[in-house]
Amino acid sequence: MSTEPQLPRAARVFISFVALLRANGFAVAPEQTTSFLAAIELLGPRSLDDIRQAALATLAPPPERRATFDRLFDLHFRGSEAIERTDDGEDDETVRLQEEGRGDEEPLRSDDTSESGLTATRAEALVERRFAVTASSDVLRRLAREAPRRLPKRRGHRRMRARRGPFADLRRTLRDTVRSDGEILRLGHLKRRQRPRKFLLLIDVSGSMKARTEQNMKLAHALVQAAPTIEVFTFGTRLTRVTRALRIKRREQALNAAAHLVSDWDGGTRIGDALQAFLAVPRFGGYARGAAVVIVSDGLERGEPDGLRDAVAKLSRRAWRLSWLTPLATAAGFRPQTEALVAIERFVDDLVDGSSSASIVAHVLALGRRRVA
Repeated sequence: MSTEPQLPRAARVFISFVALLRANGFAVAPEQTTSFLAAIELLGPRSLDDIRQAALATLAPPPERRATFDRLFDLHFRGSEAIERTDDGEDDETVRLQEEGRGDEEPLRSDDTSESGLTATRAEALVERRFAVTASSDVLRRLAREAPRRLPKRRGHRRMRARRGPFADLRRTLRDTVRSDGEILRLGHLKRRQRPRKFLLLIDVSGSMKARTEQNMKLAHALVQAAPTIEVFTFGTRLTRVTRALRIKRREQALNAAAHLVSDWDGGTRIGDALQAFLAVPRFGGYARGAAVVIVSDGLERGEPDGLRDAVAKLSRRAWRLSWLTPLATAAGFRPQTEALVAIERFVDDLVDGSSSASIVAHVLALGRRRVA
Protein backbone atom coordinates (compact mmCIF):
# COMPACT_ATOMS: atom_id res chain seq x y z
CA MET A 1 0.00 0.00 0.00
CA SER A 2 1.39 3.42 -1.03
CA THR A 3 2.33 5.79 1.78
CA GLU A 4 2.82 8.86 -0.44
CA PRO A 5 0.75 11.81 0.81
CA GLN A 6 -2.14 12.80 -1.44
CA LEU A 7 -2.51 16.44 -2.46
CA PRO A 8 -5.70 18.09 -1.25
CA ARG A 9 -8.09 18.55 -4.15
CA ALA A 10 -8.18 22.32 -3.57
CA ALA A 11 -4.39 22.55 -4.03
CA ARG A 12 -4.22 20.64 -7.30
CA VAL A 13 -5.26 23.60 -9.44
CA PHE A 14 -2.39 25.67 -8.01
CA ILE A 15 0.17 22.90 -8.44
CA SER A 16 -0.91 22.41 -12.06
CA PHE A 17 -0.44 26.15 -12.67
CA VAL A 18 3.16 25.86 -11.51
CA ALA A 19 3.60 22.90 -13.88
CA LEU A 20 2.19 25.03 -16.71
CA LEU A 21 4.73 27.76 -15.98
CA ARG A 22 7.61 25.27 -16.03
CA ALA A 23 6.36 23.84 -19.35
CA ASN A 24 6.54 27.34 -20.83
CA GLY A 25 10.11 28.02 -19.75
CA PHE A 26 9.65 29.65 -16.33
CA ALA A 27 12.13 28.59 -13.64
CA VAL A 28 10.13 27.75 -10.49
CA ALA A 29 11.89 26.07 -7.58
CA PRO A 30 10.05 23.64 -5.26
CA GLU A 31 10.47 26.14 -2.40
CA GLN A 32 8.63 28.76 -4.46
CA THR A 33 5.73 26.34 -5.01
CA THR A 34 5.49 25.77 -1.27
CA SER A 35 5.56 29.52 -0.65
CA PHE A 36 2.84 30.01 -3.27
CA LEU A 37 0.53 27.57 -1.51
CA ALA A 38 1.34 29.11 1.88
CA ALA A 39 0.57 32.61 0.57
CA ILE A 40 -2.81 31.47 -0.75
CA GLU A 41 -3.63 29.84 2.59
CA LEU A 42 -2.57 32.98 4.45
CA LEU A 43 -4.57 35.36 2.24
CA GLY A 44 -7.70 33.24 2.13
CA PRO A 45 -8.23 34.66 -1.38
CA ARG A 46 -11.66 36.04 -2.21
CA SER A 47 -10.89 36.77 -5.86
CA LEU A 48 -8.57 35.77 -8.72
CA ASP A 49 -6.69 39.02 -8.24
CA ASP A 50 -5.60 37.84 -4.77
CA ILE A 51 -4.29 34.61 -6.29
CA ARG A 52 -2.48 36.58 -9.01
CA GLN A 53 -0.77 38.79 -6.43
CA ALA A 54 0.28 35.75 -4.41
CA ALA A 55 1.71 34.15 -7.56
CA LEU A 56 3.64 37.30 -8.51
CA ALA A 57 5.08 37.64 -5.02
CA THR A 58 6.22 34.03 -4.61
CA LEU A 59 6.86 32.70 -8.13
CA ALA A 60 8.68 35.91 -9.18
CA PRO A 61 8.36 35.92 -13.00
CA PRO A 62 11.05 38.04 -14.71
CA PRO A 63 9.79 41.51 -15.74
CA GLU A 64 10.36 40.87 -19.44
CA ARG A 65 8.06 37.83 -19.31
CA ARG A 66 5.30 39.38 -17.20
CA ALA A 67 2.91 39.53 -20.18
CA THR A 68 3.36 35.81 -20.86
CA PHE A 69 2.90 35.04 -17.16
CA ASP A 70 -0.39 36.97 -17.08
CA ARG A 71 -1.60 35.25 -20.24
CA LEU A 72 -0.88 31.80 -18.80
CA PHE A 73 -2.55 32.75 -15.51
CA ASP A 74 -5.71 33.85 -17.32
CA LEU A 75 -5.79 30.79 -19.54
CA HIS A 76 -5.35 28.45 -16.56
CA PHE A 77 -7.72 30.02 -14.06
CA ARG A 78 -10.27 31.68 -16.31
CA GLY A 79 -10.44 29.36 -19.31
CA SER A 80 -12.63 30.70 -22.11
CA GLU A 81 -12.93 34.07 -20.34
CA ALA A 82 -9.18 34.60 -20.56
CA ILE A 83 -9.38 37.26 -23.24
CA GLU A 84 -11.71 39.92 -21.92
CA ARG A 85 -13.36 42.29 -24.36
CA THR A 86 -15.06 45.62 -23.99
CA ASP A 87 -18.76 46.01 -24.61
CA ASP A 88 -18.29 46.48 -28.36
CA GLY A 89 -15.91 43.55 -28.65
CA GLU A 90 -12.83 45.66 -29.44
CA ASP A 91 -9.44 45.87 -27.73
CA ASP A 92 -6.24 47.80 -28.31
CA GLU A 93 -4.81 45.04 -30.51
CA THR A 94 -7.80 44.86 -32.87
CA VAL A 95 -8.86 47.30 -35.58
CA ARG A 96 -12.30 46.80 -37.07
CA LEU A 97 -12.42 47.27 -40.84
CA GLN A 98 -16.15 46.85 -41.39
CA GLU A 99 -17.70 50.32 -41.49
CA GLU A 100 -21.25 51.05 -40.43
CA GLY A 101 -23.65 50.41 -43.29
CA ARG A 102 -21.12 48.58 -45.46
CA GLY A 103 -22.60 45.22 -44.51
CA ASP A 104 -25.83 46.17 -46.34
CA GLU A 105 -24.03 45.88 -49.67
CA GLU A 106 -23.85 42.13 -49.23
CA PRO A 107 -25.94 39.93 -46.91
CA LEU A 108 -24.34 38.07 -44.05
CA ARG A 109 -23.68 34.37 -44.52
CA SER A 110 -26.80 32.21 -44.66
CA ASP A 111 -27.55 28.53 -45.00
CA ASP A 112 -27.00 28.58 -48.76
CA THR A 113 -23.62 30.29 -48.55
CA SER A 114 -20.79 28.47 -50.30
CA GLU A 115 -18.62 26.56 -47.82
CA SER A 116 -15.87 25.78 -50.31
CA GLY A 117 -13.69 28.65 -49.18
CA LEU A 118 -12.88 29.53 -52.81
CA THR A 119 -14.85 32.77 -53.03
CA ALA A 120 -14.33 36.09 -51.31
CA THR A 121 -16.97 38.01 -49.39
CA ARG A 122 -17.15 41.53 -47.99
CA ALA A 123 -19.57 40.75 -45.15
CA GLU A 124 -18.33 40.41 -41.58
CA ALA A 125 -18.93 37.10 -39.81
CA LEU A 126 -17.74 36.85 -36.21
CA VAL A 127 -17.02 33.27 -35.21
CA GLU A 128 -14.85 31.34 -32.77
CA ARG A 129 -12.40 28.82 -34.17
CA ARG A 130 -10.83 25.76 -32.55
CA PHE A 131 -7.55 24.23 -33.66
CA ALA A 132 -6.90 20.50 -33.70
CA VAL A 133 -4.15 19.08 -31.47
CA THR A 134 -1.61 17.47 -33.80
CA ALA A 135 2.07 16.58 -33.62
CA SER A 136 4.64 18.92 -35.18
CA SER A 137 5.33 18.16 -38.83
CA ASP A 138 8.80 17.82 -40.33
CA VAL A 139 8.30 21.21 -42.00
CA LEU A 140 7.67 22.99 -38.69
CA ARG A 141 10.58 21.23 -37.04
CA ARG A 142 12.81 22.33 -39.90
CA LEU A 143 11.62 25.93 -39.50
CA ALA A 144 12.28 25.89 -35.75
CA ARG A 145 15.75 24.39 -36.29
CA GLU A 146 16.98 26.58 -39.15
CA ALA A 147 15.19 29.90 -38.64
CA PRO A 148 17.59 31.40 -36.03
CA ARG A 149 20.54 31.24 -38.43
CA ARG A 150 18.79 31.59 -41.80
CA LEU A 151 16.30 34.40 -41.27
CA PRO A 152 17.30 37.78 -42.75
CA LYS A 153 19.84 39.85 -40.86
CA ARG A 154 21.05 43.43 -41.01
CA ARG A 155 24.34 45.09 -40.18
CA GLY A 156 24.31 46.64 -36.73
CA HIS A 157 26.24 49.68 -35.50
CA ARG A 158 28.47 47.80 -33.07
CA ARG A 159 31.68 46.20 -34.32
CA MET A 160 33.35 42.89 -33.58
CA ARG A 161 36.75 41.31 -34.16
CA ALA A 162 37.27 39.54 -37.47
CA ARG A 163 40.07 38.00 -39.53
CA ARG A 164 39.10 40.28 -42.38
CA GLY A 165 37.06 43.43 -42.30
CA PRO A 166 36.80 47.02 -43.55
CA PHE A 167 37.85 48.59 -40.24
CA ALA A 168 41.22 48.48 -38.47
CA ASP A 169 41.23 47.31 -34.85
CA LEU A 170 43.74 49.85 -33.54
CA ARG A 171 43.28 48.94 -29.88
CA ARG A 172 44.06 45.29 -30.48
CA THR A 173 46.92 46.13 -32.83
CA LEU A 174 48.59 48.47 -30.31
CA ARG A 175 48.19 45.92 -27.52
CA ASP A 176 49.90 43.27 -29.66
CA THR A 177 52.62 45.76 -30.56
CA VAL A 178 53.57 46.16 -26.88
CA ARG A 179 53.99 42.39 -26.60
CA SER A 180 56.25 42.29 -29.68
CA ASP A 181 58.59 45.14 -28.62
CA GLY A 182 57.05 47.74 -30.92
CA GLU A 183 56.77 45.65 -34.06
CA ILE A 184 53.45 45.37 -35.88
CA LEU A 185 53.27 41.70 -36.75
CA ARG A 186 49.59 41.60 -37.61
CA LEU A 187 46.94 44.24 -38.19
CA GLY A 188 43.68 43.58 -36.38
CA HIS A 189 40.37 43.98 -38.21
CA LEU A 190 36.81 44.78 -37.25
CA LYS A 191 33.49 44.25 -38.95
CA ARG A 192 29.96 45.29 -38.11
CA ARG A 193 27.88 42.81 -36.14
CA GLN A 194 24.88 41.24 -37.78
CA ARG A 195 21.57 41.57 -35.98
CA PRO A 196 18.25 39.86 -36.72
CA ARG A 197 16.14 41.89 -39.11
CA LYS A 198 12.59 42.72 -38.12
CA PHE A 199 10.08 40.28 -39.58
CA LEU A 200 6.39 41.02 -40.19
CA LEU A 201 3.90 38.26 -41.04
CA LEU A 202 0.36 39.17 -42.17
CA ILE A 203 -2.04 36.21 -42.45
CA ASP A 204 -5.34 36.25 -44.31
CA VAL A 205 -7.96 34.41 -42.20
CA SER A 206 -10.97 35.13 -44.41
CA GLY A 207 -13.34 32.50 -45.75
CA SER A 208 -11.46 32.06 -49.03
CA MET A 209 -8.33 31.05 -47.07
CA LYS A 210 -9.98 28.81 -44.46
CA ALA A 211 -8.45 25.62 -45.90
CA ARG A 212 -4.98 27.02 -45.05
CA THR A 213 -5.74 28.99 -41.87
CA GLU A 214 -4.87 26.32 -39.32
CA GLN A 215 -1.55 25.39 -40.93
CA ASN A 216 -0.62 29.05 -41.39
CA MET A 217 -1.25 29.76 -37.70
CA LYS A 218 0.85 26.77 -36.63
CA LEU A 219 3.64 27.99 -38.90
CA ALA A 220 3.36 31.48 -37.39
CA HIS A 221 3.70 30.03 -33.87
CA ALA A 222 6.86 28.12 -34.86
CA LEU A 223 8.28 31.29 -36.39
CA VAL A 224 7.53 33.41 -33.32
CA GLN A 225 9.25 30.84 -31.10
CA ALA A 226 12.37 30.89 -33.29
CA ALA A 227 12.66 34.61 -34.09
CA PRO A 228 13.00 37.34 -31.44
CA THR A 229 11.94 40.28 -33.64
CA ILE A 230 8.81 39.02 -35.38
CA GLU A 231 5.29 40.49 -35.37
CA VAL A 232 2.21 38.57 -36.56
CA PHE A 233 -1.16 40.00 -37.58
CA THR A 234 -4.31 38.38 -38.94
CA PHE A 235 -6.81 40.15 -41.17
CA GLY A 236 -10.21 39.51 -42.69
CA THR A 237 -12.79 42.11 -41.74
CA ARG A 238 -10.63 43.08 -38.75
CA LEU A 239 -6.92 43.55 -38.19
CA THR A 240 -5.66 41.72 -35.08
CA ARG A 241 -2.19 41.54 -33.56
CA VAL A 242 -1.61 37.99 -32.27
CA THR A 243 2.12 38.17 -31.48
CA ARG A 244 1.62 38.16 -27.72
CA ALA A 245 -0.57 35.06 -27.81
CA LEU A 246 1.84 33.18 -30.08
CA ARG A 247 4.74 33.80 -27.70
CA ILE A 248 3.30 31.16 -25.37
CA LYS A 249 5.62 28.19 -25.70
CA ARG A 250 3.09 25.36 -25.96
CA ARG A 251 1.47 25.43 -29.37
CA GLU A 252 -2.01 24.29 -28.30
CA GLN A 253 -2.22 26.96 -25.61
CA ALA A 254 -0.83 29.64 -27.93
CA LEU A 255 -3.34 28.86 -30.67
CA ASN A 256 -6.14 28.76 -28.11
CA ALA A 257 -5.17 32.25 -26.95
CA ALA A 258 -5.03 33.48 -30.55
CA ALA A 259 -8.43 31.91 -31.27
CA HIS A 260 -9.97 34.06 -28.50
CA LEU A 261 -8.30 37.20 -29.82
CA VAL A 262 -9.36 36.82 -33.45
CA SER A 263 -13.10 37.09 -34.05
CA ASP A 264 -13.29 37.25 -37.86
CA TRP A 265 -12.22 33.71 -38.77
CA ASP A 266 -13.58 32.51 -42.13
CA GLY A 267 -15.41 35.78 -42.70
CA GLY A 268 -15.15 38.57 -45.23
CA THR A 269 -12.16 39.66 -47.32
CA ARG A 270 -11.01 43.28 -46.95
CA ILE A 271 -7.28 43.15 -47.80
CA GLY A 272 -6.88 46.75 -48.89
CA ASP A 273 -8.71 48.12 -45.85
CA ALA A 274 -6.67 45.85 -43.56
CA LEU A 275 -3.35 47.12 -44.92
CA GLN A 276 -4.58 50.73 -44.82
CA ALA A 277 -5.59 50.25 -41.18
CA PHE A 278 -2.22 48.69 -40.39
CA LEU A 279 -0.36 51.68 -41.84
CA ALA A 280 -2.70 54.17 -40.15
CA VAL A 281 -1.75 53.00 -36.63
CA PRO A 282 1.75 54.41 -35.91
CA ARG A 283 2.64 51.58 -33.51
CA PHE A 284 1.73 48.98 -36.12
CA GLY A 285 3.23 50.78 -39.09
CA GLY A 286 6.57 51.02 -37.30
CA TYR A 287 6.83 47.23 -37.30
CA ALA A 288 7.19 47.30 -41.10
CA ARG A 289 10.02 49.83 -41.30
CA GLY A 290 13.12 48.03 -42.56
CA ALA A 291 11.45 44.65 -42.03
CA ALA A 292 11.06 41.54 -44.13
CA VAL A 293 7.31 41.62 -44.75
CA VAL A 294 5.46 38.44 -45.77
CA ILE A 295 1.76 38.52 -46.66
CA VAL A 296 0.01 35.14 -46.91
CA SER A 297 -3.20 35.69 -48.87
CA ASP A 298 -4.91 34.53 -52.05
CA GLY A 299 -5.56 38.12 -53.09
CA LEU A 300 -9.29 37.54 -53.66
CA GLU A 301 -10.25 41.09 -52.75
CA ARG A 302 -13.86 42.32 -52.72
CA GLY A 303 -12.91 45.95 -52.12
CA GLU A 304 -11.62 48.44 -54.65
CA PRO A 305 -8.23 47.43 -56.14
CA ASP A 306 -7.06 51.06 -56.03
CA GLY A 307 -7.10 51.03 -52.22
CA LEU A 308 -5.16 47.77 -52.13
CA ARG A 309 -2.63 49.06 -54.66
CA ASP A 310 -1.99 52.25 -52.68
CA ALA A 311 -1.59 50.35 -49.41
CA VAL A 312 0.85 47.83 -50.90
CA ALA A 313 2.84 50.66 -52.49
CA LYS A 314 3.22 52.42 -49.13
CA LEU A 315 4.10 49.16 -47.38
CA SER A 316 6.70 48.37 -50.03
CA ARG A 317 8.44 51.69 -49.46
CA ARG A 318 8.73 51.00 -45.73
CA ALA A 319 9.79 47.37 -45.94
CA TRP A 320 13.22 45.95 -46.67
CA ARG A 321 11.56 43.30 -48.82
CA LEU A 322 7.87 42.59 -49.46
CA SER A 323 6.75 39.06 -50.35
CA TRP A 324 3.21 38.03 -51.27
CA LEU A 325 2.54 34.29 -50.92
CA THR A 326 -0.65 33.10 -52.59
CA PRO A 327 -2.04 29.57 -52.95
CA LEU A 328 -2.96 30.49 -56.53
CA ALA A 329 0.71 30.54 -57.60
CA THR A 330 1.21 26.77 -57.73
CA ALA A 331 2.37 26.51 -61.36
CA ALA A 332 5.79 27.47 -62.64
CA GLY A 333 5.81 30.84 -64.41
CA PHE A 334 2.68 31.98 -62.56
CA ARG A 335 1.14 35.18 -63.86
CA PRO A 336 -1.57 36.90 -61.75
CA GLN A 337 -5.07 36.82 -63.19
CA THR A 338 -7.17 38.43 -60.44
CA GLU A 339 -7.62 42.20 -60.54
CA ALA A 340 -6.09 42.66 -57.10
CA LEU A 341 -2.92 40.67 -57.77
CA VAL A 342 -2.43 42.40 -61.13
CA ALA A 343 -2.72 45.78 -59.36
CA ILE A 344 -0.05 45.03 -56.73
CA GLU A 345 2.37 42.92 -58.80
CA ARG A 346 4.80 45.74 -59.55
CA PHE A 347 5.06 46.76 -55.89
CA VAL A 348 6.03 43.37 -54.41
CA ASP A 349 9.49 41.83 -54.58
CA ASP A 350 8.17 38.27 -54.63
CA LEU A 351 4.83 36.87 -55.80
CA VAL A 352 5.23 33.16 -55.14
CA ASP A 353 3.54 29.95 -54.05
CA GLY A 354 1.87 29.90 -50.64
CA SER A 355 -0.26 26.80 -51.10
CA SER A 356 1.58 24.64 -48.53
CA SER A 357 3.62 24.95 -45.37
CA ALA A 358 6.64 23.54 -47.20
CA SER A 359 6.57 26.26 -49.86
CA ILE A 360 6.10 29.03 -47.27
CA VAL A 361 8.93 27.74 -45.08
CA ALA A 362 11.23 27.39 -48.10
CA HIS A 363 10.62 31.00 -49.10
CA VAL A 364 11.01 32.36 -45.56
CA LEU A 365 14.32 30.59 -45.06
CA ALA A 366 15.55 31.70 -48.50
CA LEU A 367 15.07 35.37 -47.55
CA GLY A 368 18.25 35.16 -45.45
CA ARG A 369 20.32 34.69 -48.63
CA ARG A 370 19.44 38.17 -49.80
CA ARG A 371 22.12 40.82 -49.57
CA VAL A 372 22.53 42.16 -46.03
CA ALA A 373 22.00 45.94 -45.98
